Amino acid sequence: MRRILIACGASLVFYFVAFACLLDRPLTLGVLSARIEANLALGQTIQAPKLVILAGSNGPYSHRCETIAPVVGRPCINAGVAVGVGLDYLFTRWKPLLYPGDIVYLPLEEAQYTRLRATADLGPDASIMLRHDRTTLWTLPLRRQISALFASDLREAVMSVIETALADDGFHDPRADAIGGYNLLGDHVGHTAALASANWSALAGATPYHPTDAQITAGYGTVLVVDFLRWAGQHGVRVIGGLPTGFADSPISDDSVTVIRAIYRDHGAGFLELPNRSRYPRAAFFDTPDHLNEAAQISHSAAVAAALVRFRDRTPVPSP
Repeated sequence: MRRILIACGASLVFYFVAFACLLDRPLTLGVLSARIEANLALGQTIQAPKLVILAGSNGPYSHRCETIAPVVGRPCINAGVAVGVGLDYLFTRWKPLLYPGDIVYLPLEEAQYTRLRATADLGPDASIMLRHDRTTLWTLPLRRQISALFASDLREAVMSVIETALADDGFHDPRADAIGGYNLLGDHVGHTAALASANWSALAGATPYHPTDAQITAGYGTVLVVDFLRWAGQHGVRVIGGLPTGFADSPISDDSVTVIRAIYRDHGAGFLELPNRSRYPRAAFFDTPDHLNEAAQISHSAAVAAALVRFRDRTPVPSP
């Protein structure tokens, strides 16, 4: 029995050391981590009142700080990454860089409100923190730390070896040629309508999933958003909620919009709702129902910027 226990303990130690210190996924998780760090690095350089956009990939694909900043009259950082990255991780990283007078715009995807706690705890940020950002990991609840320790499996190990070998061999990532890249403000650029033509059949057949108002109300993501709103209210940071972009022929229900609006307004935050509720024809999208193509991204951003102006000079209202 003693030998079995020692063997089990040794295997756990080997597992933890392997995933915390040796194995990495530079072509997938590394890309996400690099985007997060680039956005934070930009935030550290801006001391003047700024606008930060936080969301999933709807943030950089469908919103453009390059268009919004001149209209709202302040620096803008497009800090959205991907739906799978935990909101608690993003909020934790950004809080030290937010100051009184800053504005945070949250056009969150519907799925970000409804994610289960267990799913959120095992998102890609768990592996990112274990390998590259243990400082943040140790500030999160114990369950998050344990989840990060057990977030990887044999498939992760195999993919780590493959991705590391490709990266070390000078692998050219073809994604930039196929979908565009990012500018210095964090906006996704180059995802043109011409490139989107390859995705038209997939977009035409896509059926977006819309959670119910009850699922949004009960979602773990909603809990995290409310916690962030309370923190922002106590620190003079103005938060403005918004709706994600999506197909005009597949709208969010009125009940769900009502619930999302109430999340923000009930906690002293603003809520931006465009006349079209950020719904556009399928031809305006790039590759998913959350990603506008570049021309539509610019047009949508102009509308968002004009609407944000009315919030710009309002004083944050502390959460009760």
